[in-house]
Amino acid sequence: MSSKTKIVVLRMKEIIYTAIFIGLGILLVCLFLIMFRSKKEAAPTSAEASVYTPGVYTSSLKLGNEQVNVQVSVDSDHINSVSIVPLSEAVTTMYPLMQPAMDDLAKQIIDSQSMNNLSYPSETHYTSEALIQAAEKALNKAKK
Repeated sequence: MSSKTKIVVLRMKEIIYTAIFIGLGILLVCLFLIMFRSKKEAAPTSAEASVYTPGVYTSSLKLGNEQVNVQVSVDSDHINSVSIVPLSEAVTTMYPLMQPAMDDLAKQIIDSQSMNNLSYPSETHYTSEALIQAAEKALNKAKK
C-alpha cells in the first residue's frame, strides 16, 4: 500500500470568513435562546399585591320612595371611609336610626378593615343588615 500525502492549502481569507460565520451563528443561537426562553413567575409587584382599586365606590339602597347611596372610599389596601350620601331630611325623619347605625358600622369596618364579625344592637338589626349589604356591594366593586 502506498500512502500519498495530501496537502490542503487554505487561504487566510477563507479561515477568517469561516470564523466570522461561526461566531455569528453562535450569537444568533444565543439571541434566540434569550428571546424565547420561558419566563419564570416574578414576585408580585405592589400593584398586583394591592387588594382594591383606589377610588370612591357607591351602592344604592332603596328605602320606600327614597334612595340612599352608601359610599365606600378605599386606597390600594385600606378602607378609608364608609358613609351615607346624600342623607336627606325625609330619610332622616322616616329612618332616625339610619345615621347612628351607619356611624357605628363605619367605625367597626375601618378599625377591622373587614366586613366580617360586625356587631350592632338588636334595635337596629334590619337597618344595620341593609347598610352592611349595601357597603359590601360597594366594596366588591373596589376589589380587583
